[in-house]
Amino acid sequence: MKIELAKSYGFCFGVKRAIKIAENSKDAATIGELIHNSLEIDRLKSNFNVKTLKDISDLKDEKKAIIRTHGITKTDLANLKSKNIDIIDATCPFVTKPQQIVEKMSNEGYEIVFFGDINHPEVKGVMSYSVTNVHVILDEHELDGIKLPAKVAVVSQTTKKLEKYSQIVNYLMQRVKEVRVFNTICNATLENQEAARELSNRADVMIIIGGKNSSNTKQLHLIAKNLCQDSHLIESEDELQKEWFENKKLCGISAGASTPDWIIQKVVDKLSKI
Repeated sequence: MKIELAKSYGFCFGVKRAIKIAENSKDAATIGELIHNSLEIDRLKSNFNVKTLKDISDLKDEKKAIIRTHGITKTDLANLKSKNIDIIDATCPFVTKPQQIVEKMSNEGYEIVFFGDINHPEVKGVMSYSVTNVHVILDEHELDGIKLPAKVAVVSQTTKKLEKYSQIVNYLMQRVKEVRVFNTICNATLENQEAARELSNRADVMIIIGGKNSSNTKQLHLIAKNLCQDSHLIESEDELQKEWFENKKLCGISAGASTPDWIIQKVVDKLSKI
């Protein structure tokens, strides 16, 4: 069986930047999970004593607080600034961008249509910058029956699929007089998705590596599954099952933006033995 890695996979710019920040911030505490990968978070705790707090209320006598890649709410940021603590901002610049857009457009009177998962920390953070209504949706038909104003601004969670975002925009263009559209899907996400799509089209088994709670990893798995029925989402090499690869000729591998190279290499090594 041949093993082939997708042309683009794994750590994105924002995650690489956050990991480097954390490694240079020994003994700090992150507000929420720095990235959506528990094994990498464990490594940062073991090697650099960077611990993870659930939220700001868990802060005690810490001297340094790291803001996670997904960002935090505007209120939490204000509360953090009121404390006697060194704030280290590891928010991904691709996440800061929609925060700024939503703040500006809502101040200009636009209601916000937000393509994203309402329970995702990135979405909660971006929403908090709006002073007008925010409609968080995963499908355009969730807006059926909702009276929309004459002006809306549209943004997307950074890790969503461009095709679905386009459908939502087209729907709004037919219903709203003025639609301001901002492409806030990050380039790394698009590149990883396109590479996974290309490889899944040829492979007869696909392995997607990443956190089970990672939005962009789940998107990769969904893309792979649509083109290659035998697609599996795993967090580590321990989850690999030998029977997945019986009579297979090409095993494709992709990984989410929060998946470090050392985890990917362990999966490749075990696959080589299988």
